[in-house]
Amino acid sequence: MNKNTKNCLLFCFLLASGLVNAAEEPIGLSSVDVSKIQAVQSAEISPDGKWIAVRVVVPRQPIVDEDGTAWTELHVIDVNTKKRKPFITGKVSIGAISWSSDSKTLYYTAKRFGDSKTAIYQIPVDGGESIKMIEHAESIKGFDVSNDGRLVSFLALEPLDENTKTKEEQGFSQEVYEEALRATRVWIAKTQPNLQEDEPARLLDLKGSASAISWNSDGDQLAVVAAPTPTVDDGYMKKQVHVVDVDSSTVVSTLATEGKLGDVMWSPSGNQIAVICGRDQHDPADGRLVVHDLGQEDKPVDLMPDYKAHVIKASWLSEEKLVWLAEEGLGTRIGSVTLNGDSETLLEPGTQVFSDLSIDDSAENVSLVGNSPTHPNEVFLRGSKDGSVTRLTDHNPWLKDRQFGRQTAISWTARDGLSLQGVLVYPIGYQEGHSYPTIMYVHGGPEAHESNGWLTSYSRPGQVAAAKGFAVFYPNYRGSTGRGVEFSMLGQSDAAGREFDDLVDGVDHLVELGVTDKNAVGVTGGSYGGYASAWCSTYYSDRFAASVMFVGISDNLSKVGTTDIPEEMYLVHHRKRLWEDWDYFLERSPIRYVERNKTPTLILHGKEDPRVHPSQSLELHRHLKTLDQAPVRLILYPGEGHGNRRAASRFDYNLRMLRWMEHFLVRKENVAPDVEINYDEASNTPDEQ
Repeated sequence: MNKNTKNCLLFCFLLASGLVNAAEEPIGLSSVDVSKIQAVQSAEISPDGKWIAVRVVVPRQPIVDEDGTAWTELHVIDVNTKKRKPFITGKVSIGAISWSSDSKTLYYTAKRFGDSKTAIYQIPVDGGESIKMIEHAESIKGFDVSNDGRLVSFLALEPLDENTKTKEEQGFSQEVYEEALRATRVWIAKTQPNLQEDEPARLLDLKGSASAISWNSDGDQLAVVAAPTPTVDDGYMKKQVHVVDVDSSTVVSTLATEGKLGDVMWSPSGNQIAVICGRDQHDPADGRLVVHDLGQEDKPVDLMPDYKAHVIKASWLSEEKLVWLAEEGLGTRIGSVTLNGDSETLLEPGTQVFSDLSIDDSAENVSLVGNSPTHPNEVFLRGSKDGSVTRLTDHNPWLKDRQFGRQTAISWTARDGLSLQGVLVYPIGYQEGHSYPTIMYVHGGPEAHESNGWLTSYSRPGQVAAAKGFAVFYPNYRGSTGRGVEFSMLGQSDAAGREFDDLVDGVDHLVELGVTDKNAVGVTGGSYGGYASAWCSTYYSDRFAASVMFVGISDNLSKVGTTDIPEEMYLVHHRKRLWEDWDYFLERSPIRYVERNKTPTLILHGKEDPRVHPSQSLELHRHLKTLDQAPVRLILYPGEGHGNRRAASRFDYNLRMLRWMEHFLVRKENVAPDVEINYDEASNTPDEQ
């Protein structure tokens, strides 16, 4: 039977079942659609407010393109005409971007024209070719150009000494774990060096490993964000902001911060620095907007200490006021706040969920990056005259030809009385009074949350599952962000306890509403969401008919000793060491309850994952396979880490996840589906065999 005959029979079945209209067959989102979705990554408005520089993620097409990570293009929007001009497109990966202070030049990082390392380029905004401005012995990770345009500071790994290079060439490639890591250092160079005089970049003599840099307005000081070592854990928990005198490499002051640290912003005068940071070392996420007066570094001021949300972006409007963007509940809010703490809302939570903002020098225009339930990230513009927000881009116009399941915010009450929120995507063609197979997607972190925006990706079932007749549930369990520090700390010292009870309570709520078939509930998620998926297939196995675990935790006894973030796990998750409470770490491990397993479990993991070691998946798979009480399968992705990056790995993951759910929740099979995936058929590519 060929593919066309199969499709015809499927349509006739759906038609006879009353699930489609005879006049028009509904077209929902497919796995192939997900693999080709473009999305805006960032949007930076020029200082004069006339242009917006946009980075656009363009995925490679599985089977069609050479496998690899997505490309990132550079586009520029004329604010007056609202027209978008592709600047640098095709097989490029544009990194950090920045405007010159006169708005005439765009700077960006990339490997181009045969570069072996990432360099800094510049291109005129009114047309012209890119010119390489700075190249270095190591790839440039980030940069900032001084206001007068004379100097550029940049980040790059400290150089590898010649002896080490020689030994590696001779085969001595052994790794000294966590001790041989090279720090990221800060370098200063002229933007227009005199090549005849051979002016090399100057290394600042600073301790630690830097991750961000920013010039003050006068161009004589840098704010340098650095951790004591290059380890990921130190980068999470021990970063500090140092004010550095550029000429002498002297640290003038160090801001009083502890815990997680986000964006750092100089005030216009250079006398103050605003940071987005955690409240203390136990705060799971940076989300407080704090200002440091450089004359009183030890007295930082939290501008909105009682705000039950998480600030994710901010920018100075004047020396006395900032504008901020915060994740609040299931949406986002934009507001302003004075140094006295007087806050004003500029944009209420609405249908768009924003993730980035950029303001011109006059504070007249604000560029935004936002998404909604029916489109991924696009560029928006908010004008100060009337406060209206206008969408400027549409990188996926074909989405207008797709049908979407209705998406809505929901709330429920946990068994201990706590009020919780989430998002529900109804299946396409949903009929009141009918219950449906349901997939619960559990976010990672747990210091993250779901917003009522675009919820479909290679690992998130979303609208692809809705097109296949599933309801999809995205719960924000206790420990999630978006509702303030206290809420985000509710899961600490209680891993897999009340936080995962919240998930089951949410499913019960959907069953009570009549949306969910209690006998056809699946669970999936990555990282901490993978932990939840393993917990639901063991401890709560009687409640779930299918589980897809991605880069998840199965054994906390070994997890805390094999992860690259042990201090983060201690300070903002467990709040205790392994040797302080062995029973706790065992009791909060899915392997402790493997004998309960009756849930078909698909396990997927990147073989080079440093965050959750692949042994977590190997261990659970071995125990479930030995017990042989339900189908289990393990898929390992060579070259992938804590999440898949390559196009083929993402496509494979999406197909396997959805097939597993259909196989056990819809068809109610008793054995695992075939190991092989027909990628050509799935991608509508003719089979060459």
